[in-house]
Amino acid sequence: MPLNENISVEDLGGGFKAAVSPEHRFGIDAFLLAAFSSPKHKDRVCDLCAGGGIVGLLMLRDHAPVSVTSVEIQESAYRLSLMSKELSGAENYFPQNADLVGWRGENQFDLITCNPPYKKEGTGIMPSQDSGALIRCETACRIEDVCLTAKRNLKYGGRLCICNRPERLADCVSAMRAAGIEPKRLRTVHKNAGADAWLILLEGRLGGSGFLKIEKPFLVYGPDGEYSEETAALYGLYKRGEQNGI
Repeated sequence: MPLNENISVEDLGGGFKAAVSPEHRFGIDAFLLAAFSSPKHKDRVCDLCAGGGIVGLLMLRDHAPVSVTSVEIQESAYRLSLMSKELSGAENYFPQNADLVGWRGENQFDLITCNPPYKKEGTGIMPSQDSGALIRCETACRIEDVCLTAKRNLKYGGRLCICNRPERLADCVSAMRAAGIEPKRLRTVHKNAGADAWLILLEGRLGGSGFLKIEKPFLVYGPDGEYSEETAALYGLYKRGEQNGI
């Protein structure tokens, strides 16, 4: 599948490469979600709202689950994931161009991840392009849809891991519980030790009992203004001593 002038390739290391476009790129939230979810080698994984497939590629690179199925509604992003599959030689990576609302996979999954649109529809400034609206706002799916799709497609005891904005925490917890997915782990992400949280990472378990663990905050930058050790390790930079901007 040939690249065009609007598509570039990001080398993720370990033989994995991601095709990206100006419309469909990725940031630290993808790395955080992949690391937070930490699939086991035996797991079958599904990534919803997959975009160009970066979360699935990172999980395959770092955790080597049995397989990753990615589900993305936008054809342009889906085509990027197909390119990434080919570039990476990832035979156990299965992109699908589908609407997650009502979607059901061929098999049930041990883990489902989702980096969903963060904003409620009708709040804030809407992006001018349709694709931008789909990426950032709940125009095609809501957090409730994500949780119901996870309920249909998870094995009993399976996990749903999502990232979102702190102001949506109550919505995420409510949506999980309404779908029978009990929140079990929460981690907040901060630019530095003095900053408010700008991202949350939340794990729920289908059929789980009521017990929520709040983990220590993730700090992107240390007191010296450089990447924290955890961020450097997240990007695979710590051992090389590299310090680049996000």
